[in-house]
Amino acid sequence: MCGIVAYIGHREACSLVLKGLKRLEYRGYDSAGIALINQQGLAVFKKKGKVAALQHELTGKDVQANIGMGHTRWATHGEPNDVNAHPHYSFHRKLAIIHNGIIENYAAIKQALLKKGHTFASETDTEVLGQFIEDIWENNGGSLEEAVRLALQEVVGAYAIVIMSQEEPNQLIAARKGSPLVIGVGQQEFFLASDATPIVEYTKDVIYLNDYEVAVIKDSELSVVTLDNTTITPYVHKVELELEAIEKGGFDHFMLKEIFEQPRSIADSMRGRVQAQEGLLQLGGLRDYLDKLAKSKRIVIIGCGTSWHAGLVAEYIFEELARIPVEVEYASEFRYRNPIIKEGDIVIAISQSGETADTLAAIELAKSKGATIFGVCNVVGSSIARATHAGAFTHAGPEIGVASTKAFTAQVTVLTLMALAAAHRKGTLSESLFRQLLTELESIPAKVEQVLQAADKIKEIAYIFTYARNFIYLGRGLNFPVALEGALKLKEISYIHAEGYPAAEMKHGPIALIDEDMPVVVIATQDSSYEKVVSNIQEVKARKGRVIAIVTEGDSHLPGLVDFTIEIPRVHEILVPLVSVVPLQLLSYYIAVMRGRNVDQPRNLAKSVTVE
Repeated sequence: MCGIVAYIGHREACSLVLKGLKRLEYRGYDSAGIALINQQGLAVFKKKGKVAALQHELTGKDVQANIGMGHTRWATHGEPNDVNAHPHYSFHRKLAIIHNGIIENYAAIKQALLKKGHTFASETDTEVLGQFIEDIWENNGGSLEEAVRLALQEVVGAYAIVIMSQEEPNQLIAARKGSPLVIGVGQQEFFLASDATPIVEYTKDVIYLNDYEVAVIKDSELSVVTLDNTTITPYVHKVELELEAIEKGGFDHFMLKEIFEQPRSIADSMRGRVQAQEGLLQLGGLRDYLDKLAKSKRIVIIGCGTSWHAGLVAEYIFEELARIPVEVEYASEFRYRNPIIKEGDIVIAISQSGETADTLAAIELAKSKGATIFGVCNVVGSSIARATHAGAFTHAGPEIGVASTKAFTAQVTVLTLMALAAAHRKGTLSESLFRQLLTELESIPAKVEQVLQAADKIKEIAYIFTYARNFIYLGRGLNFPVALEGALKLKEISYIHAEGYPAAEMKHGPIALIDEDMPVVVIATQDSSYEKVVSNIQEVKARKGRVIAIVTEGDSHLPGLVDFTIEIPRVHEILVPLVSVVPLQLLSYYIAVMRGRNVDQPRNLAKSVTVE
């Protein structure tokens, strides 16, 4: 989603902000802009397209300044163009504003301002908010900070905003509600951003602004107040993120780097938690709630996109091991169907960023009904991490590619650990199987590494299917969610239409699509469903479908039946998704690259969906 970067201090602001915007490109955007204050006053430059187009626009301009802010916009109100790009001037051009989120009552505010004689250059809700703040400032006679607080008390919706004033060139004002904003604290300098990636190069000390808080940076001092002007003493966190983690490290794309990082990210998700030889599993974030989880009568898992697929895998594992009924819900639909949530229910919220707006809204609804909320996310200090009662971080490291890869396997790893812990505490899992699964979990990173060594073969298969227009993905049991995830990856980055189905459901409709032009990817590992899946493959081949099968290493039967096979190591059935998904990620990646797609920043998509 949209990205924010701002700076005030002794450095040259323009180049710093532009570099920060480049670090935020992974969030997805369609235009970029920057505002600076120098001797010529408050100046705004903005351009449709990539940050590179904005840099070209700045060529030859006076951009010397020690205060500045920049924005990458993902269009909500108004089409992507130069005019609708941020920053926006206020009516009398005293202010410039950048904004992530959606102001839901902007139309009513706009009508009131139009009656006062205001005119608007753009179609955005952001320009309305900037003009509203300026109008209050001019008519109430108070400070700009007070005008911001008064305006935001009238606003309905979500926002992270930063405001600069031509009349107060040594000041930045920022505020948030429902959209993340991080403040980096340096020596007589401050950095603001949507997340920590633009900041870590300069400081590891950050403040996570909370909802309904306003930060004022003036004369090298920071103050934080609530909307009702209560002073807050912010807590300064140490960011663990290293600069190297957000660089490509020699890979052509972040997505490929992150696929190849999975052996390490899975291991990091288990580090300090699993000691198989001793038969120990410790989840510090659940220590005080493990009994509640084990004794729960019902678990509801919520997530969006890839996180929802991870939740579907967890449904199978929790029910199989802990014998607790599980429902998996789209977070985006959860609160719009009046869900039945009771005290004693456990809700597990999954989000890579920890900032997904729909998931946060679902959490608040579930909390209001007395549920206990566990979070599974990747970002320490994120909104979901702070909104939940307990949980576990995935420790996957930053994921820059828009299409999630290592986030999925890290989430499945952590959810598996949670299910194992609950089952062990509940007594529904024998000690021998518990130890066996812990031992197998410790072997997963090496087995994923083995799959990655087959990348060249997968690349050859991808070349054959580069020009396909449709794909079907089939799986049964725990591999059905993997089929969904494989189809999603292909859609996201190659723009090929793909659908995932339970293999047995093929006969209930999708088989009508099968012909010699339809590639069918089947996850056919040797597990309890193997014979059934083989039968499904035979049905596809009888209709001339071309089958790519993900098979267990050493399978001597399927290679003679299908067109192509990709082998994965033998693993316990419960843990197969951690390995079977990897060749599907590589297949999607190579097809997209061969089709000339922007793999890391696919069209219309945003990494973190921070608006509903």
